[in-house]
Amino acid sequence: MIPIEGFDLLLGEIADEVPGELFQRLSGGIILREESKLHPQGAGDLYIMGEYVSRHDMGRCIIIYYGSFMCTHGHLPRHALRGRLRATLLHELTHHLESLAGERGLELKDRQQLEEYRRRQYE
Repeated sequence: MIPIEGFDLLLGEIADEVPGELFQRLSGGIILREESKLHPQGAGDLYIMGEYVSRHDMGRCIIIYYGSFMCTHGHLPRHALRGRLRATLLHELTHHLESLAGERGLELKDRQQLEEYRRRQYE
């Protein structure tokens, strides 16, 4: 398991690999929170790894949940954890870019995946 300080450095490395233009208008930047976050529609096993937030009071930001990563991926070797973190950051950046463009394709895909998860819970 990687400590939060190492996880934060890893997140910074990944963010540095992304072209800076993709972060335009991300006024709140990337926030790393120590806690885990369960999805309210999950069955107690569905963690939120990251989320894109666009609110008048907070601006636009990406929140990454260290605790969620440790609950679900804390056992992985560093390179595998890095891959999961990279995928999550790019996913949330896609939400940001779609929001700026007035698109909602990824939001709809996320909803479909949640519906599939919920359907499997009742099988």
